[in-house]
Amino acid sequence: MLSVEEQLKVIKRGAEEIISEEELKEKLAYSIRNNIPLRVKAGFDPTAPDLHLGHTVLIQKMKHFQDLGHQVIFLIGDFTGLIGDPSGKSETRKALTREEVLKNAETYKEQVFKILDPEKTEIAFNSHWMGKMTSFDMIRLASCSTVARMLERDDFAKRYASGKPISIHEFLYPLVQGYDSVALKADVELGGTDQKFNLLVGRDLQRMNGQSPQIALTVPILEGLDGVQKMSKSLGNYVGITEKPTDMFGKIMSISDELMFRYYLLLSNKSLEEIDKIKKGVRDGKLHPMEAKKDLGEEIVARFHGIAEGKNARDWFENVFSKKEIPDDIKSYDFSAGDKLIDIIKNLGFAPSNSEIRRLCSSGAITLNGEKVGNADVVVDAGEYVLKVGKRNFAKLNLK
Repeated sequence: MLSVEEQLKVIKRGAEEIISEEELKEKLAYSIRNNIPLRVKAGFDPTAPDLHLGHTVLIQKMKHFQDLGHQVIFLIGDFTGLIGDPSGKSETRKALTREEVLKNAETYKEQVFKILDPEKTEIAFNSHWMGKMTSFDMIRLASCSTVARMLERDDFAKRYASGKPISIHEFLYPLVQGYDSVALKADVELGGTDQKFNLLVGRDLQRMNGQSPQIALTVPILEGLDGVQKMSKSLGNYVGITEKPTDMFGKIMSISDELMFRYYLLLSNKSLEEIDKIKKGVRDGKLHPMEAKKDLGEEIVARFHGIAEGKNARDWFENVFSKKEIPDDIKSYDFSAGDKLIDIIKNLGFAPSNSEIRRLCSSGAITLNGEKVGNADVVVDAGEYVLKVGKRNFAKLNLK
């Protein structure tokens, strides 16, 4: 194993807060001295079937611990998913059915092993211990906290102050998540900054159960493609890890140069020294930011689709966007995801009538991202596209 300081350098990369760093040093020293890996837990409620790059910030941090030789535990909250995490929510979440949770959980497992080593990852379901609890056990667990303590949470406090309802079962969520740490004997728990309260509840419950309190390590919430709001499917500023390679690459190429380096820090496998070298190259004018962004896009696409697809996506982008196949002054237009292509073309004024648009389509004169479109009535999904109509009409489309 690496020394405490060497491990800390890796662990602190991109971390927002560690509670507490001194306790972490002690746990690492004990781990090295006794050759016992730390148990590092991160929980995921399978509330949606697909993950995006924002979710993978936490998984990347799990990989850091895994690469250091520690035991990572991918906890699927099939029990907590039935409650619904209230973190950051202004209203009560709709509870999922057990069937929905289990279906999403299977999808999650497939996706996370694009990053984690399946042979070295412990998978746990919190229904295994929570499902065995009696009503007496749940009452005993509920007695471990107070309403005043729960109202210290910013989201609960705001909802209470504004008169919005808070369901009693939502108060149970932090307690159940905290008890997961007791059941798993976690040394470290990872979570986004919005999970800090829940992670600290875990520390409290471990103390009450005679365990050494876990280290609470939070990671930042990744900004979406707009560079302002957090990455979210509902906001349309996300990169899904199951998206087509060309769509992933194109979206990554749309981020700002400043945001690019934040993505490098939180998502890339490149070392901090390598990232500093890239930054210096861009700053000194020896490396064009576009090339640095292409490298990032290729790396991320390759992670989820394979090395060959990463290279193919880069080649596609360079053919469609970088070469003189399209004008330099191409204008961008915003449309809504789900709009029909024929309506988009008509709104842009690229053809005089629907019949002419259909004629152009049938003759192969309309392309999206370099691919011919044979049906003018096709619905265009969320994403970024280069539309070409005829020989001279070009537009960049942003569909959200």
